[in-house]
Amino acid sequence: MIVGYANDAGGRDALALGAAITRVTGGELTIATIYPPGSPGLAVEAQANLAHAAEALGPVPAEYITYESRGTGRGLSVLASRIRADLIVVGSAAGGQHGRIAIGSAADHLLHLSSEAVMLAPAGYLPPAEPGRLTLAYVHRPQCDAAVGQVAQAALRLGVPLRLITLDLRTEDQGKLRDDLALAVRLAWETTGIEAESEVAEGHDVTAALAGVEWLPGELLVCAASEDAQPHRVFLGELAMKVLRASSCPVTVLPRGFS
Repeated sequence: MIVGYANDAGGRDALALGAAITRVTGGELTIATIYPPGSPGLAVEAQANLAHAAEALGPVPAEYITYESRGTGRGLSVLASRIRADLIVVGSAAGGQHGRIAIGSAADHLLHLSSEAVMLAPAGYLPPAEPGRLTLAYVHRPQCDAAVGQVAQAALRLGVPLRLITLDLRTEDQGKLRDDLALAVRLAWETTGIEAESEVAEGHDVTAALAGVEWLPGELLVCAASEDAQPHRVFLGELAMKVLRASSCPVTVLPRGFS
């Protein structure tokens, strides 16, 4: 896992989330600060940022890397490919609402071009000691159907419940939405033997629909890439982007063809 770190609120949120995920999964943790080319002063500042990160993490094992790139998102993506990271973790952009995800330029780049899964921490997020539940935002389409099995496997390994949520924005037949959701629950069972919870969140828009959803401490929301994504790339459609912005828990976005 690679955490994009800056010595600001979003960077500290990402650092805390990355450390928590690493404790649960036992994965290797890399902390990276990206700085622009031709800026010796910013290169020194990047090293200082990593010193702050190391102090905040304490005894947590991690590798610390500064990397030169014209964009933070691009730099994190290139670096993640080089070290063969499975996941890139970033925080919320400055100025966003507390408890929600604001998408800055780095996250925007990653959400449209990353080859690795991308996890975003809401502003001010404090991860609990243990994971609580995995929730998949489900729409009946190939990328989401593939994600059902992947997220069910992850829930099985982590020993947490699995929930599948479909949004009813009062523009489609709710009976069809519930039938599709029931098939996804069956797919999770056939894949892993997990009895997934299911929920239809109703509202006139995404924010209203998700406002009525209960979120557990340690919950993680997962979104699959859009059908328009290039193979092995992240790309979020308009609806999924609204879900991400309305979420009060961390969100992970899977690349197309993620395994």
